[in-house]
Parts: sequence; structure tokens; C-alpha cells
Amino acid sequence: MMKSTKAEGKLIIVEGVDGSGKSTQIRLLEKWLRYAGVPVFFTEWNSSEQVKEIISKGKKRNLLTPTTFSLLHATDFAARYERNILPLLRAGYVVLADRYIYTAFARDVVRGCSPEWVRHVYGFAVKPDLAFYFRVPVEISFDRIVKNRPKLKYYEAGMDLNLSNDPYESYRIFQGRIVEQYESMVEKEGFTVIDGTVDIEEQQKHVRQKVMEMLPRQRNQRAVAK
Repeated sequence: MMKSTKAEGKLIIVEGVDGSGKSTQIRLLEKWLRYAGVPVFFTEWNSSEQVKEIISKGKKRNLLTPTTFSLLHATDFAARYERNILPLLRAGYVVLADRYIYTAFARDVVRGCSPEWVRHVYGFAVKPDLAFYFRVPVEISFDRIVKNRPKLKYYEAGMDLNLSNDPYESYRIFQGRIVEQYESMVEKEGFTVIDGTVDIEEQQKHVRQKVMEMLPRQRNQRAVAK
């Protein structure tokens, strides 16, 4: 079970499959909040340098089992959480996270890890104040990713799951299963669903509206004024 926090700050996260547009939207949100004078910290999945290097080496040698894969990402997350996310929340920052623990809940379960075990591993994490889920059909997210990418990486394509000998077909199946996991969490986790197929400007409008509803009145007024 995720913990709640009495921290002064707010935690806003985005989730969705690759190609859903979530990263674009959270970066736009970051710029908007900074321009409004709101103290903001941005963090993203698998970005702790030391752990990232270990994961990269394991991927190159195809040595990562589902459990190893899960534990390494959990280690990366824990390092960022303890050093950045929690301290800055306590300091009153708005923390923006491009992917949070729900990424593990989706990907690791698809790879065969027990849902209960994965949730237990991340049990120390606080629940986000606002969790956006960018919903897009698999075919659209697939087209966005492969359009300008001549080759898919082994684990990215889910080739370790033996879904298909064709990396692109494997990727399509893999992403479809991840979508199913996300959809199963929408109501249970209280996701705010954003239609990832509409114009970028329209998506950002909805995102900002939800954020303004959550921010304290003083910050809200500054954001509107900007």
C-alpha cells in the first residue's frame, strides 16, 4: 500500500505507453509552472546514473530476468525518491515525474512478476497528488515510435518474452499488454485520463485545468495571471 504524505509540496506524475505524448505534456507543464514562479523539480524514470549504467550493461548482454529487471528499476527509483522526490516535496516544491511506480506495476507484471510482489517493492512511495494517464490506441503509439526509428532495442521490443520473432510485432503485442495493465489501474488508482490523440494544445489545456484545481489558491492565481 502506498503511503500518504503531509508534505507541503505536490507530486504530479504522468503515465502511458511509449508514444502516448506524456513526456511532451509534462515538459510543457514544467515550463508553464516555472514561468508562473512555482518552484518545480522534474524527474524521470531510469535516470539515476549509477543504476542506469548497470541496467544498460545488463541489457547489452541480455542478462536481465524479469525479477532482476524489476529490482534494478526499483533501486533506481528508490535512489531518486530518497535524494530528490521526498526531500523536495517536504520543501514545498511541485515535483513532476515522467513515469512513476505505475510504470513498474504495468511493465513488470507483463514480464511475469507477481502484482502483489511488485507493489510491495514500491510500498515506500507516496501516492501522487495528481496522476495523469495518457490514453492512446496501440496502433497510434506504435506508429509514433517506429516512424523515425530504424531499429527497436531487444528489451524495448519485449523480445525477452518470446512474443514474436519479429521485433516490431513483438513490440506491438508487448505495448498492447502494457495498455491493458494501465487500463486496469485507471479507476483503482484514480488516474486522470487525457486523450492522447487530440491536439497537443488541447491536451495541455486539460492538464493545466486539473493542476490549477489542485494548487493552493496563491499559486493558482499566479499561474492564471501568467
